[in-house]
Amino acid sequence: MSSGEIPSISGRFGDPITIDEHTTFIPVSRRGLFGRPVAMGAFTISDGTATWTPIVDQGRVALIGVVTGLVAATLGSAAVFKRPPWPTMTIVEDRGTAS
Repeated sequence: MSSGEIPSISGRFGDPITIDEHTTFIPVSRRGLFGRPVAMGAFTISDGTATWTPIVDQGRVALIGVVTGLVAATLGSAAVFKRPPWPTMTIVEDRGTAS
């Protein structure tokens, strides 16, 4: 790559949106499944300072939490059903000779 080339970026930048005379908003997306655009975040340029704000999909975060809980519950239940963690106790009546 020569010094004049710009490295490729996987995201696509949207049209800049001017909020006021000091702030500009630039949305960033990427190609998702089947070529659909998926929002990644946005650059906010305010008074010459750029700030990156990522977009967090709360539905995906919640799904990961639920799946993690279900896997933990399934593994815990399988371990208890196979061999319980408490000791095996049997009651044996001592019928030895009485003195």
